[in-house]
Amino acid sequence: QEHAYPADELMPLTCRGRVRGQEPSRGDVDDALGKFSLTLIDTLDTLVVLNKTKEFEEAVKKVIKDVNLDNDIVVSVFETNIRVLGGLLGGHSVAIMLKDKGEHMQWYNGELLHMAKELGYKLLPAFNTTSGLPYPRVNLKFGVRHPEARTGTETDTCTACAGTLILEFAALSRFTGTSVFEEYARKALDFIWEKRQRSSNLVGVTINIHTGDWVRKDSGVGAGIDSYYEYLLKAYVLLGDDSFLERFNTHYDAIMRYISQPPLLLDVHIHKPMLNARTWMDSLLAFFPGLQVLKGDIRPAIETHEMLYQVIKKHNFLPEAFTTDFRVHWAQHPLRPEFAESTYFLYKATGDPYYLEVGKTLIENLNKYARVPCGFAAMKDVRTGSHEDRMDSFFLAEMFKYLYLLFADKEDMIFDIEDYIFTTEAHLLPLWLSTTNQTISKKNTSTEYTELDDSNFDWTCPNTQILFPNDPMFAQSIREPLKNVVDKSCPRGISRVEESLGSGPKPPLRARDFMASNPEHLEILKKMGVSLIHLKDGRVQLVQHAVQAASSLDAEDGLRFMQEMIELSSQQQKEQQLPPRAVQIVSHPFFGRVVLTAGPAQFGMDLSKHKAGTRGFVATIKPYNGCSEITNPEAVKEKIALMQRGQCMFAEKARNIQKAGAIGGIVIDDNEGSSSDTAPLFQMAGDGKNTDDITIPMLFLFNKEGNIILDAIREYEAVEVLLSDKAKDRATIFKGKMIPNYIIDSNLEMENMDQKLSENDSHKQNSDESPSGSQDVGAVTEEPQGAAEGSHVTDTASASVPTSSQDPHTPGTEEAGAPEPACPSGDDQPQEQETEPSSKANWDSNVQPMESILADWNEDIEAFEMMEKDEL
Repeated sequence: QEHAYPADELMPLTCRGRVRGQEPSRGDVDDALGKFSLTLIDTLDTLVVLNKTKEFEEAVKKVIKDVNLDNDIVVSVFETNIRVLGGLLGGHSVAIMLKDKGEHMQWYNGELLHMAKELGYKLLPAFNTTSGLPYPRVNLKFGVRHPEARTGTETDTCTACAGTLILEFAALSRFTGTSVFEEYARKALDFIWEKRQRSSNLVGVTINIHTGDWVRKDSGVGAGIDSYYEYLLKAYVLLGDDSFLERFNTHYDAIMRYISQPPLLLDVHIHKPMLNARTWMDSLLAFFPGLQVLKGDIRPAIETHEMLYQVIKKHNFLPEAFTTDFRVHWAQHPLRPEFAESTYFLYKATGDPYYLEVGKTLIENLNKYARVPCGFAAMKDVRTGSHEDRMDSFFLAEMFKYLYLLFADKEDMIFDIEDYIFTTEAHLLPLWLSTTNQTISKKNTSTEYTELDDSNFDWTCPNTQILFPNDPMFAQSIREPLKNVVDKSCPRGISRVEESLGSGPKPPLRARDFMASNPEHLEILKKMGVSLIHLKDGRVQLVQHAVQAASSLDAEDGLRFMQEMIELSSQQQKEQQLPPRAVQIVSHPFFGRVVLTAGPAQFGMDLSKHKAGTRGFVATIKPYNGCSEITNPEAVKEKIALMQRGQCMFAEKARNIQKAGAIGGIVIDDNEGSSSDTAPLFQMAGDGKNTDDITIPMLFLFNKEGNIILDAIREYEAVEVLLSDKAKDRATIFKGKMIPNYIIDSNLEMENMDQKLSENDSHKQNSDESPSGSQDVGAVTEEPQGAAEGSHVTDTASASVPTSSQDPHTPGTEEAGAPEPACPSGDDQPQEQETEPSSKANWDSNVQPMESILADWNEDIEAFEMMEKDEL
């Protein structure tokens, strides 16, 4: 109220409200914001749980007085349902409870319910599809497909988005007696059930809302599906409809058969459920142990929860995604409450004080690492402790509620929490709704259910007397084997984050200071377990093997260095990315017909500012690598020097040929077969020093294009080229002179070359389309220290050297965090093999092809986008 009201969210670092349209867009994340005081509504019933009845009464009056639900704004149907509709219904539920008690809310006359009904009607247009699955977004004022709605063209939605409506919509129908809401929600659930993969009984992540075809066919219990399963079981509890329980049991049997690999929960393909779809897990699956408690299957709940807790103890928070060997996959943590939710339910089921210790750890970490003067800030990176100016409404709606309930005694509560069921946003709906306004048939008799393994369904509800007969050590005996599951992968000492909070020593080397030519820096890298791997194309990759670090503290220093390097590279890439340049062969018999796509340099003459370009005959230098004083200056003077890539910095080559009198330079890639047709743009960066002394233009040609010039030299001794920012019109080149319209000497097969090289003329830079920095989009400084093109090192943290070195090979987005160092257990050392002795380089033996890496990253990015659409 002090800093953000009436905005939807608080921005805890800048102490102001987040108003959609007034802050930079965060994409789908902002679909939760509808200019309807989201956090206030989402937090209403939390106030009552915390026994803040006076504040609750004031908050309800604010909602009634100030909130407008008729805004011309496009919002997520899913988020608006669970947060706003759920918040209004939860607020109404506790308001009538307080009114019945006779002390508070005596003035209340169902105003929140009236607002909920108004909002329900605003969401109904989204269901105008033949399948009954809702559109993912709706305009609060204009609905869907209206000329002014700006939505309704979408074809896909996530399974959770369409399958997480029944509790709120059915409660709205039961509270108001208006059956249409429950009918629509049931129709959507029925459709998903009918579209399940029949042989595996699994559902995919994304479905076409018109055809019902699965768009993404991977299946798990995390992002995109999670709350669909939750709502099937809870719909049975709230509504008493056996069909929901039968569906849940069918799915649960499939989950335990294919997805559950204790203590892990791994995504699989719905058509090939024995095949894992990925090697990492997302943080949203942390709700599943709590759901298993509600189902009564305690052992796997304890196992998965303990595994998650070990990850949290290593990183202080649960990363957005982490690998099966517990490395960070996505480093953010937006203060998600799912783990706290499962902790609460496990404590309720077992009474084991261990879970109070877990809750205490969560609270201490929040206060120590996330608390800021104006609230609690999301973690941008759990490894470095950096913050994001973000505090989602679910933090107050769920995290506060579950942590309070975990420690609250019965006498601390002013009502019996057992009389309510929690929605996926932790809103409270009274169980007495099951017997109110039952306008829907309770049994779907048309659906057939498969025979299931009864062992999965021994108990339908947890009962500590049955689950733990005279054995208080039962839960501990399940947890014990998992105590070191993470530490065995990654030993953890005192982190630098913790140390930096005090007066401890600073990291020994920052990425911005790193120079690959500095022996001291290389020695520090070695101590941190970071090594330089020379790739076949002459570039190098930074790789961290944590087990090779001098200590666990040094390993964490190495991790931070790697993360800084990738962030620095990404920043410099954005700042310094230059467009491609052109090398045009203008001498006989080419006459400007042949244009080669060239990579620019971040030093020397800027060809975009010298429109005429630089024109001259080419000459091959000696030594060909250009790394020492040129020994044939008479051949190079007033010429454009040709040289081979490798052995030294690009800037060093430029200085040597400039000193020899060259008017320009072309560096030719020594990686056999490389071509601008298949490789992204390559930029040459400086050497980290001042390069103002370099005044000639420098361009880079891949091997295929460079060989065209070299072949022309062999065939025609005098070859003249034009270096420019883009290809010039032939009439401009020759200033109106007669140009022969024939090409002589068929030995060069120029009629074919014209056709081939026209492809280069139209070749476009594709770096923006690349989901992965594994393609060389950034600049490269050193000749050996170039970009790791298409490389992927298994079980290591790797980064390419940034622009004093170079660009990263991770996605150019904040969301995709740097890989964390792998910490193999036992003999699981990274496999390496030696190259020729002279190279003194260790090569990784598991390099994936470019297509595989791009497919992996595409999948990761799709999953992350879907994660943002899912429950935040």
